[in-house]
Amino acid sequence: MKGIDSLTGFLDRSGCLRTATQLVRDLAASGQPLAVLWFNLDRFKQVNESFGHIGGDSVIADIAIRFRARTSGRAELSRMGGDEFVCLVPECDRIQAQQLARELMNTVEEPLTVGDLVLHPTASVGIAIYETGEDPLELLERADRAMFASKGKGGNSIVISGDEPVPGRLGILLAREELSIENSLHTAFETGGFHLHYQPILRADGSIEAVEALMRCTVNNQTISPGKFIPVAEKTGLITRLGEWSLLQGALQARTLRDAGCPTKVAINISRAQLVSPKFSNALHAALLCANIQPDLIELELTESLFMDISETVQKNLKSAIKAGISLAIDDFGTGYSCLANLKDIPARKLKLDRTFVTVLPDDSRALAVVQAVTQLGRNLGMTVVAEGCETQKQNDALLNVGVDAIQGYLHAYPMPGEDLIAWIQERKQP
Repeated sequence: MKGIDSLTGFLDRSGCLRTATQLVRDLAASGQPLAVLWFNLDRFKQVNESFGHIGGDSVIADIAIRFRARTSGRAELSRMGGDEFVCLVPECDRIQAQQLARELMNTVEEPLTVGDLVLHPTASVGIAIYETGEDPLELLERADRAMFASKGKGGNSIVISGDEPVPGRLGILLAREELSIENSLHTAFETGGFHLHYQPILRADGSIEAVEALMRCTVNNQTISPGKFIPVAEKTGLITRLGEWSLLQGALQARTLRDAGCPTKVAINISRAQLVSPKFSNALHAALLCANIQPDLIELELTESLFMDISETVQKNLKSAIKAGISLAIDDFGTGYSCLANLKDIPARKLKLDRTFVTVLPDDSRALAVVQAVTQLGRNLGMTVVAEGCETQKQNDALLNVGVDAIQGYLHAYPMPGEDLIAWIQERKQP
């Protein structure tokens, strides 16, 4: 159901805002107070890291059941994504809100079992009381800021909006920018503001290894950079919807290329939120069916940490993609959690070296040695090695000299719309 979180049965972010707006309208005339209680589970990241997302989901579901039992008939409940919950409590003043917050904190702290361990969770709580004439979004913002102030005190505490330290101007501007970007993302879904550009990856002989699909967003003739809208999409949960759209559009572009006589593999980036979803495999196969293409025309790019996620859902989704005939690639290798020892166990056919190794070539001899070593290791493991971020001829020559199989970067081609890509490929075919 739209507006309902599938895991907890609570309202989601958009449902929470709609409900808050309606409550403000209903209570404004009567002059009754409205309280917003924003909960964030403390140290929840440790639960996910220790027990995987299945264990984390079980904790979230358990807490949700407890909240529902304690607030039945008293509050509207929302899950704001991840480990955050919001209670909208009509006819509730400051003192009553504090009492309810303590009551719910106590129920959070009741022991629960995950695997063979007994956990004693706690929560940080922010409270905001509706002020006459206040915008519902600002009311939610104040509760969110109060919760962050509670986290800043070490967690397991309550902070009421107005009691927290005044945030710096930069912090307020960043928070408002995120809300503005989130609103733009919803608008882009409604108006067709998302589109994919494609950047070719070229082999040493100049032939095309693949094209990478890169997300672009334009709203009201204004372009929002991926560096800004992707993190917001991940934080708000919109990344799953965006990822499913990207899968379909990438598959349709692969069909367009094939029908134009330019059969080329399209590489599509996959987020963690997609891969931990039980619906991912269905979305992937639906994209292939809708586009009516062979699976070998699609490649999925994932970070190494996703390959090493041992949760049952992730492994099932990876195996399903491989069984369907779709190839997998390790993206941004050499950063974050990258580990050479993991390569032998990863079912990927391609390894993409992060641009941080490429931009310093050929002057940085240590970076060049790393690229050479990883290239040789990848070749011994039967993997295609791609270098990202190549912008100069000197970088290109250095990469080819150490045996990199393919190169991606502005030197060869900038990301371009699908129709321009076809023209670019066809022009290269001409003698």
